[in-house]
Amino acid sequence: MSEDNTPIEETLSLEEFTEQAYLDYSMYVILDRALPHVGDGLKPVQRRIIYAMSELGLDATAKFKKSARTVGDVLGKFHPHGDTACYDAMVLMAQTFSYRYPLIDGQGNWGSIDDPKAFAAMRYTESRLMPYAEVLLSELGQGTVDWTLNFDGTLEEPAVLPARLPNVLLNGTTGIAVGMATDVPPHNIIEVGAACICLLDKPRSTVDDLCKFIKGPDFPGGSEIITATSEIQEMYKSGNGSIKLRARWTKEDGNIVVFALPYQSSSSKILEQIAGQMSDKKLPMLEDLRDESDHENPVRLILVPRSNRVDCDALMNHLFAKTELEKNYRVNLNVIGLNGLPAVKNLKSLLVEWIQFRTATVTRRLNYRLEKVLSRLHILDGYLIAFLNIDEVIRIIRNEDHPKNVLMKAFSLSEIQANAILDLRLRFIARLEEHKIIDEQKQLDEERKSIEKLLSSKARLKTLIKKEIQEDVKLYGDERCCPLVEREAAQALSEAQLLTAEAITVVLSSKGWVRAAKGHEVIASELSFKPGDEFQGFSRGKSNNSILFFDSAGRAYTLQSHILPSARGLGEPLTGWLSPPDGALFVGTLFHDAAKHILLATTFGYGFVASEEGLVTKNKAGKSLVSVKNGAQLLPPIEVANIDEEWVACVSNIGNLLIFPVAELPLLSKGKGQKIMQFPTKKLNSGEEYLVGIVVLGQEDHLKVIYDDGRERLMKTAEQEDYVSSRALRGKKLPTKRSPIIKLERVIKS
Repeated sequence: MSEDNTPIEETLSLEEFTEQAYLDYSMYVILDRALPHVGDGLKPVQRRIIYAMSELGLDATAKFKKSARTVGDVLGKFHPHGDTACYDAMVLMAQTFSYRYPLIDGQGNWGSIDDPKAFAAMRYTESRLMPYAEVLLSELGQGTVDWTLNFDGTLEEPAVLPARLPNVLLNGTTGIAVGMATDVPPHNIIEVGAACICLLDKPRSTVDDLCKFIKGPDFPGGSEIITATSEIQEMYKSGNGSIKLRARWTKEDGNIVVFALPYQSSSSKILEQIAGQMSDKKLPMLEDLRDESDHENPVRLILVPRSNRVDCDALMNHLFAKTELEKNYRVNLNVIGLNGLPAVKNLKSLLVEWIQFRTATVTRRLNYRLEKVLSRLHILDGYLIAFLNIDEVIRIIRNEDHPKNVLMKAFSLSEIQANAILDLRLRFIARLEEHKIIDEQKQLDEERKSIEKLLSSKARLKTLIKKEIQEDVKLYGDERCCPLVEREAAQALSEAQLLTAEAITVVLSSKGWVRAAKGHEVIASELSFKPGDEFQGFSRGKSNNSILFFDSAGRAYTLQSHILPSARGLGEPLTGWLSPPDGALFVGTLFHDAAKHILLATTFGYGFVASEEGLVTKNKAGKSLVSVKNGAQLLPPIEVANIDEEWVACVSNIGNLLIFPVAELPLLSKGKGQKIMQFPTKKLNSGEEYLVGIVVLGQEDHLKVIYDDGRERLMKTAEQEDYVSSRALRGKKLPTKRSPIIKLERVIKS
């Protein structure tokens, strides 16, 4: 205010005001809402719930009280926020599947592992503290922590609870603030206690030394931790990382029984994910699944394989990769330190800081007790003087107007001693006995000396802290829930492995339309085709195999055969899935078999034998396989069963036939190949002569020659002998003048 009492206006730019306001809000969210304190491992709302319950007398031996009573006290006295958020925090601390060491003992519906949010309203549930909560509360009234005023300044609340164990690691926590988050996983009491004792004994211990005791987090639920030990150690060194949890399962009567799920996984959601894959026909090896979870078995999911030939390990590996049967959990050891500031800490710095907190807490407790002992000894000294001079004390009290001052002057008493003597009732004075006072003095004096020794010696103080940690570990410790098992990463099954192996026949038309018919009995050439289209080729195989397509430009393409349309219709164009070069036509198709070979030849009379092993490609534009000159085209590919025993029969359009061993052709991965049949260059370039048909024959196979006018000629094995020669020759003219030849066919001798 100015001298004339007029208000002074203070102006700030909008930018400055909003920046400061946002920073204030950010610090409030970080320090007073989202992040835990390293001392007790609690967020403010959790701390206030536990403290309010202790003030209500709701310890582990008390009768249950309605949760609404606790929430009302917390909101009305310490935490002026929403009742829903407060009750949610309370529920979390009561759920055995959410907290490794629950702090609240709940009665009623507090949710389930299948649906943690399906808990009853706070007017229905009842609660009290668990015995473990004593770890946080037992030393609260012993001068161990600082107290702060509540939101309206009418009450005091503890700034932090005097935790006897590092609860920040034991129960862990998650939270998100403005610009930062925390994800501290829970751990096992026995392991953390051993690490604390190691640090007290050997302060120079490294994170690697501590990891000999703390093997990794320990989540409730009992799932496997499959993260490598080296990765866990790196996580503890940096304070950041991730932990991978995997469900545990066993086999019972041929069925798969899942009995432990990853932390915070829902069995109903997992069943929904598996059922979705089954309905999409992506799990043909699974016949049925059901949920047999009950009170005795919180998790019991039954997966029924279709037969005993199903590889259960491979099936579960697939489900680990595709469902929440395996989950990653982020780790970020971001907590508020003793300096009041948030920071990401590694395992050692976190435990060292907690030990500092614990040492300060124990020191304050001892000093508080020492003050009480000294105060009591001082009063006992006054009592002893009064006992020794009881008659004079009684006379002074009876006759003097101001007996306190007279007593202090007569016996050199302090005001505290004089008040204590005056506060005694007459019957206590009458019964005072010297030996009782002396015995109490001796006991308290011994306690005083013991406390002073502890306070004067760091070694003794450490020993006391270690002893108390060991006692609490013995009282509350249990076996590890999550076994640590290093396993390989989950691998989802390929589409081919997931599909049923049904016999199918894939039919290709000359215009590049494709379809798939069930079974191998289909006569592909007799199917109906679109007007102007006709039969080009077919291939028989299984529906879970890949299928190769070849175009006239010498490129190979790959598709999954199960996606092909049914042969009940006319099919669909391959260009819907593939992108061949302009002008290229699809000339043939084969089911992929990496163990087999194929013969590839062009109309210019060049070719080679290739392995199918490297032909698969995901590229829509295909894979370049055969070098085709301008004017030439790739002929339909032909499978080669035995390179050393089979023969190549090739024929030109004018009727020259040449037969030679397959072994004479080179084995190449791609390229032009070598000459199969000799053609005059001029006639080849002009299109007068070219290779029109090629087949692979067995030792006893017949050969069918098909002419342009539809006539056919069957050549038996003996007749073929006249045309056997070497590769790269012109061949021998077939007798009988007929119309041009259009192709050759292999006829297997029955």
